[in-house]
Amino acid sequence: MKTGLKRSKQRDAIINYLRSTKEHPTADTVYMNVKEVIPNISLGTVYRNLNLLAACGDIIKISCDNKSERFDGNVHPHYHVICTECGEVMDLEMEPLDHVNVLAGAVFDGRIEEHVVYFKGICKKCLKKLDTAK
Repeated sequence: MKTGLKRSKQRDAIINYLRSTKEHPTADTVYMNVKEVIPNISLGTVYRNLNLLAACGDIIKISCDNKSERFDGNVHPHYHVICTECGEVMDLEMEPLDHVNVLAGAVFDGRIEEHVVYFKGICKKCLKKLDTAK
């Protein structure tokens, strides 16, 4: 853990799971997978640790429009696409939009330190379903 947060078996298992997947799981999915490693872990413990790890910058919390939250173990700057049909969250491989910070800083009376951008669209699987439904 990069933040100096006290290590625990539960936190390590959560981070290990998130860093082992390209998916962006919900807390329930994290719970089901971590439960395989720590059978007596509670859903409440997973929720508390996910929120703590996100607040400390050890993982990323992605808030989706449908009030669900997804989590990402990749904390390096990158962007996400949220499918407006199925709700899947995917990494978007592209160059960072660092110039956005400069543009925002020019009109903000303070200091811009980072930005968060979510792109919305329709994923490949959903496009295929929509095309076959026609």
